[in-house]
Amino acid sequence: MLLHDSEMNKIIDLIEQDSTRVKALECVARLGLPQCFIAAGFVRNLVWDSLHNLETSTLLNDVDVIYYDSSESSPLAYLLYETQLSACMPDLNWQVRNQATMHERNGDMPYTSVLDAMSYWPEKETAIAVRKLTLNHYECISAFGLKSLFNRRITRNPKRSRETFEQRVNSKGWLVRWPSLSVAS
Repeated sequence: MLLHDSEMNKIIDLIEQDSTRVKALECVARLGLPQCFIAAGFVRNLVWDSLHNLETSTLLNDVDVIYYDSSESSPLAYLLYETQLSACMPDLNWQVRNQATMHERNGDMPYTSVLDAMSYWPEKETAIAVRKLTLNHYECISAFGLKSLFNRRITRNPKRSRETFEQRVNSKGWLVRWPSLSVAS
């Protein structure tokens, strides 16, 4: 869903205050890929940091770039995009994936768009993405809305197993980093 509310505006405000995220979005926009966004922890962690009033932002241990191009002929095209992004911002760990092919790895029916692909991600709060459209104009999308993200929840997507969800919650250390989060049952 395309978001047009105060929570989306809050995300954009937080991003505009973070020069690293602004530059990352500019680099990704230059790729010119269809339905191309930065997703997952890029947005989620920024919001949780803000809600916890953390003085230092959580490090961007990876930057998940997603796009949707069903006509892309090379399964290794993402390597070229990662190289281009690394040349733009070498300090970031770029991970670029064409969501038109990710259903094969995940054992799902083919995805129809970036938003559809995100609707299969293990946690609802991770299924959020942002992109730069033009100067000072961003678009934010979410497969499940933003309410649970801003309510400090971690919610399992019923399309994925509880085991996968619990393993991610434990291995990522979210409840340690952001102690006011709660796991939805």
